[in-house]
Amino acid sequence: MTGAGAAAPHPTAASDTTHPTTASGGSSPMYTLTAVTKTYAQKKHTVTALDGVDLEIPAGQMVAIQGPTGGGKSTLLQMLGALDRPTSGTVRLGDADLSTAGDRALAAVRAREIGFVFQGFNLIPTLTAAENVETAFADASTPRAERRSRATEALAAVGLAERADHLPGELSGGQQQRVAIARALVGQPTVLLADEPTGSLDEATRDEIMDLLESVWRERGLTLVIVTHDSAVARRAQRRLRIAGGTVSELQPAA
Repeated sequence: MTGAGAAAPHPTAASDTTHPTTASGGSSPMYTLTAVTKTYAQKKHTVTALDGVDLEIPAGQMVAIQGPTGGGKSTLLQMLGALDRPTSGTVRLGDADLSTAGDRALAAVRAREIGFVFQGFNLIPTLTAAENVETAFADASTPRAERRSRATEALAAVGLAERADHLPGELSGGQQQRVAIARALVGQPTVLLADEPTGSLDEATRDEIMDLLESVWRERGLTLVIVTHDSAVARRAQRRLRIAGGTVSELQPAA
């Protein structure tokens, strides 16, 4: 997970309103998906989760992805997160071809470039907030003092410096999600992928978490992709996509 520093200008490139879903403008693409298909064998049937998806996401863009359950949102996020490979087609993250990379190479991409935030927080209940953030360091060679220092800084960035020694059970749902966001950011990723990050929260806390995500996106120049069923969340993005039946279309092109 590399790359967050001073805020970078965000692209406002307009996108085509029909499939294929591509972005134009001066910003180089963070993601380029070309004819991506993903199929699964299910008993005697073949399920097509992604069906010839063509998609570009420029570096620094905030994108929301909506669509019905079973429409392909989770599968698309797995492709973007280097968690799975397509059956056919190519998925590129910058210059890296994720569709042909081996398991070790994909793990390195995830550790170096991508932060993940999930609906269920995925915190270890027996670890403190700071210790949960430290679990993001896949490289055991990072000195313990440095891991703790960076975890403390990440918690401060999400407004939880004073809760570093608290267990998840001692935190509210919103605070637990802040810890999860700190964990996603501690490695300084270039991409932040959020899967229903506010799905377990009430409306007020949802808005606080979205304020936080939007703030770190702007300050750090991240590429932020949010999968959500909540239109109030999706409307905050620069660009809104819909995926249904394994195909992607524009709901709101980048302004």
